[in-house]
Amino acid sequence: MDSHQLGQRLRALRAAGGRTVASVATGAGLSVPYVANLENGRGNPTVDALSRIAQALDTRITIGFDGGDTAESDAGPVTLPATLVRLGRGPRFRRDIRLMSEALGEDPTALAARVLDALARLAALTGRDPTEPDWHRLLDALLLITLHPEQ
Repeated sequence: MDSHQLGQRLRALRAAGGRTVASVATGAGLSVPYVANLENGRGNPTVDALSRIAQALDTRITIGFDGGDTAESDAGPVTLPATLVRLGRGPRFRRDIRLMSEALGEDPTALAARVLDALARLAALTGRDPTEPDWHRLLDALLLITLHPEQ
């Protein structure tokens, strides 16, 4: 994972938790510019700094080596549009993620990060920044499929 991919992943996790850069930085005992730079693909974080950020995000850090043949590395990094970051902070998104996580038996924060990543990838396919109503329609479709898979 390169620094840009790491930054995108950090931003997705933060947005999925409905957190600001400042709240994550404070929770990790790091400066706001340091965390913001990491999210923007700049900097060379230590394992300790990443561990502290992971703890502030209520997640865990996994460090490993792979052959580069995973689906995630093939997919490449994706940027979360500003409209999607705002959606991730909203009460409707939080409610929908809670409902989906209960139905799927998954951790809500991890699910929120995966949903935001998937929505950002859909936006990249269209070549435009969807509006808030567009995001809600996509989220409604995911919720419907999750809660009513047999229909």
